[in-house]
Amino acid sequence: LPLKQVRKLAEMCKELIIMEEGFPVIEEQLRSILDTNHKIHGRLDGTLPRDGELNPDLVAKALGKEVKSFYQPSPIVESRPPALCQGCGHRDLYDALNEVVKEHEGAKVFSDIGCYTLGALPPFRAIDTCIDMGASITMAKGASEAGVHPAIAVIGDSTFTHSGITGLLDCVNENANVTILILDNETTAMTGGQDSAGTGRIESICQGIGVDENHIHVITPLKKYFEEMKELIRKEITHEGVSVIIPRRECIQTLSRKKKAQK
Repeated sequence: LPLKQVRKLAEMCKELIIMEEGFPVIEEQLRSILDTNHKIHGRLDGTLPRDGELNPDLVAKALGKEVKSFYQPSPIVESRPPALCQGCGHRDLYDALNEVVKEHEGAKVFSDIGCYTLGALPPFRAIDTCIDMGASITMAKGASEAGVHPAIAVIGDSTFTHSGITGLLDCVNENANVTILILDNETTAMTGGQDSAGTGRIESICQGIGVDENHIHVITPLKKYFEEMKELIRKEITHEGVSVIIPRRECIQTLSRKKKAQK
């Protein structure tokens, strides 16, 4: 900061108001530079909100102007959160999962990072918590050990091969009472449709790690199999130990691109 100019300006004023977007960096610096005789207002003293964007209404209020009504954005620019694609297999899986989870008051669903994380948003609201890649399985294991039942993990096929295998191995070693849904859309959909290291081999990987083959199931998440999906989930969450369900259906976006390329 140009200290001489700042001090010269401050000597000409009784009070200073600092308006800056983002963090109050300049305001913090001025508070350390100027003596206590100067009143400094801004984000740090509540004159302006501590975070968020500034707008004319907030600035006018900070300057002492009467603001009778705050500006409301037009509905056309209101937030439009992302959603699972129409036709996505994850949608059918979450519909079935929600029906089963409703039957268990203490059930918790732990998710992972991928397009399937959108199951946390309306209309599904199927996910209780999500932290980072690979955490869903270990969170479910920890919750199970703390007495949560059923403890359900939801992880994608590419995330599973990226950082979920070690969590499953830990579950197998300690025979954790968890149900793991590995949503296999046969691609890394969230980042553009790259190949996944585990495509078509998820059940073999799980069996190689030590999951009982009698509790590894592959299903097709489609509306016509809705009742079958529910019954399978019901069955596996009652199993005392590790169970893996693999809902497998190709990503609708990848499938669409393939069809276009064939024309």
